[in-house]
Amino acid sequence: MNNGKSKPFVEITGLTRFFGGLAAVMDFHLDVKRQEIMGLIGPNGAGKSTVLNMIGGTLSPSRGKVTFKGEDVTRLPSHRKARRGISRLYQSNILFNNYTALENILVGLHLKAKIGLIAVILKRGIIRRHEESLREKAFSILEFVGITHYADELAINLPHGMQRLLGLAVAIAVEPELILLDEPFTGMTSQEVMAMMDMIRKLRDKQEMTCIVIEHNLRAVMELCDRIAVLNFGKKIAEGTPKEVTDNPAVMEAYLGVEEDAA
Repeated sequence: MNNGKSKPFVEITGLTRFFGGLAAVMDFHLDVKRQEIMGLIGPNGAGKSTVLNMIGGTLSPSRGKVTFKGEDVTRLPSHRKARRGISRLYQSNILFNNYTALENILVGLHLKAKIGLIAVILKRGIIRRHEESLREKAFSILEFVGITHYADELAINLPHGMQRLLGLAVAIAVEPELILLDEPFTGMTSQEVMAMMDMIRKLRDKQEMTCIVIEHNLRAVMELCDRIAVLNFGKKIAEGTPKEVTDNPAVMEAYLGVEEDAA
């Protein structure tokens, strides 16, 4: 724990990504503390998603470094980062539509759980108990996000807001320490946004997770995040508390004419 306090939980240094000759992100630096909710905002095309993709492992940087808990994870693909404790909620609802809500979480739990081949072949009782344990855990995750009443409902039949919560449940099934939230409030009603904000705070306070959030709903970001970094044209132009960022003239200029996008 002392180590986590003395150095950043996530350390991003000089992160850069070129597409052809165009720099989508240039020399991006950011430190994120353990159990912090860090917001990443900026106008459309500012480079936010590119940064998140590089942190999550779906995109390799042209140069720069991502350090997680003191380990260089820059070049690891997303599935290997997931094993190290980095998970993600995508902007689109990526679910197994013809599986129930409970079954969707079981898929995530099976990715995390490991059981030996000998046990599979010779000890069916162990497998049965293992499956029962996973189902109990899956139900407890549904309970945590508040959608137990949808446990046996097919994912495709869930309302959009409930699909977002189910996507979050699947993301936390792998027991991450860092969760990347890509537009968690997209398509949600104001009531659903409030519920999702409460859920993200619970991830930090009860599950001790660290969160990096990309979001266009500026009002929600300002209320939710401990600190915020602002990108414009691929470069970080500001970082600080919500008030510090709001009062920054460079941020005001970057958002000139789009401040009312917050819903």
